[in-house]
Amino acid sequence: MGEHSGRTKKDVRRPEAGESGSAEAVGLARLGRAEAWNEIVRRYGGMAVAVAYGRLRDMHLAEDAAQEAFAEAYANLHRLGDDEAFPGWFKVIVQRRASRLTRRKRLPSLGLEAAGEVADEAPRPEAVAERRELRRALYESVEQLPAGQRDAVRLFYFEGCSLREMSGYLGATESALKKRLFDARARLRSALPVADFAAAFRDLYEGGTGMLHIVNGDHAAERLREAGIEGEVLVWRELYPFGPAYPDMEEASARLGRAEYMERELGIPRAQWLRGCADQERALRGAAEYGEIVLWFEHDLFDQTMLALLLDRLGRMRLGEARLSLLCIGAYPGVEDFRGLGQLTAGQIGTLSGTWQPVGRRELDLGARLWAAYSSPDPQEHLRFLSEDSSALPFARAAFEAHLARIPSAADGLGAIERAVLEAAADGAASPRELFAAAGSRLSLLGLGDLEFWRHLERMTAGPAPLLRMEGAAAFPNFVRMPPDFGRSVFAPTDLGRRALEGAVGPGEAGGALDWAGGLRLRGEGAVLRRDAETGEIRPVREA
Repeated sequence: MGEHSGRTKKDVRRPEAGESGSAEAVGLARLGRAEAWNEIVRRYGGMAVAVAYGRLRDMHLAEDAAQEAFAEAYANLHRLGDDEAFPGWFKVIVQRRASRLTRRKRLPSLGLEAAGEVADEAPRPEAVAERRELRRALYESVEQLPAGQRDAVRLFYFEGCSLREMSGYLGATESALKKRLFDARARLRSALPVADFAAAFRDLYEGGTGMLHIVNGDHAAERLREAGIEGEVLVWRELYPFGPAYPDMEEASARLGRAEYMERELGIPRAQWLRGCADQERALRGAAEYGEIVLWFEHDLFDQTMLALLLDRLGRMRLGEARLSLLCIGAYPGVEDFRGLGQLTAGQIGTLSGTWQPVGRRELDLGARLWAAYSSPDPQEHLRFLSEDSSALPFARAAFEAHLARIPSAADGLGAIERAVLEAAADGAASPRELFAAAGSRLSLLGLGDLEFWRHLERMTAGPAPLLRMEGAAAFPNFVRMPPDFGRSVFAPTDLGRRALEGAVGPGEAGGALDWAGGLRLRGEGAVLRRDAETGEIRPVREA
């Protein structure tokens, strides 16, 4: 996914160590309720990935298989007559999905031991080499275990599953699983150059200090690496200003719904989106292993919503001794029309190193309130945020105002995006790139990426009453295609678009380019949301 296309940035959750319970305890008869299904995903996510990996030997494909298995299971729950049969039934689905993906494997992936080399790099070369060799030996030794012991080790050590959870999933008693783990440790002691396999595993996967930098996209991450800034970099790939936002973005129903939306609207493959989400969520859950976590973000809505979600999430995590810091800027000396960290040189990024500020309770609480307001389906919650003291995050208020400005006007039906595009086109911007540059400058507080901008243009050219006319191309780009003639296409306002700019249309004549603004669904069930430009009130209006 591109810098502003998201991960992708979404999750098969790992059970917490020490948790117990089974599918029947959750109440599969209630799985139509989102919270019950979320509990199933949480309990069986790690086990599904481990079983799929046993067949695929590819972690990304294993996560794809697990996600597809959960979707298939959810769609076929009505066929499951006995709740207690869920673990074995679901395991068969996982294995079948993994077998299908085996036939679709194309490119080799980074092996587990190689991935560890990247993740565990340290300043001392000899320490890197030692950990690399131990990791390689660990995984090679586990692969040589008999199948039953191998699955038990993966689930218990790699995925943190409890014996009770493993028992329901693997169809073995807890006593049998204890025996498998005992036998596996005995075999591994003779194969590994360590006295205690469990201690070696904890050292590799639970230790470590240093810095973790969380940034908003690949361009910014590249600049940090070029600048030689100490620490690891986590790229958070999402675009919360596009599509629906939910209070709990980790919730399985929200994750799957958003993945389907991104595939339908932007062409991002659902499996790729889900895999990317799982990757970054997994990395975030390990943030407490670092001595300091630094958030690098900008002033626009794209970044402020991402920052709000991360502050909300980090504020609810147990970070231990890890320090949390923030660098958030809206300008850089000598850079005109500052858009983001990715446009700075490595040298300029280097001057920012160490200028971040500590994050305390005020920032964490405000981030949580910002995300709660932005993701709420209640218009009044969005309006109430504007009355809050947002000084703890200086760019939050302006970004939130830009968010609300996207809601179509009660006077003419135009939102900020439609108005900026029509104004740019009326001023002579005709090519896609000219429109993107001119409208993007007017909409700088939104931080629009090109992929979502093309989708907004497409909406404005569609329907029985389009605001915009396109000539010279038959299709718009999306994540997987770039029509060769799109760059040569020409845009111009339609008669309706020109009249809308002149204020000569009613609110029902011009349609908006957005169907969602955060948690607000702008169109649906025979009504549209409109905002009064003078009072700021947001209210539903019946469609004609």
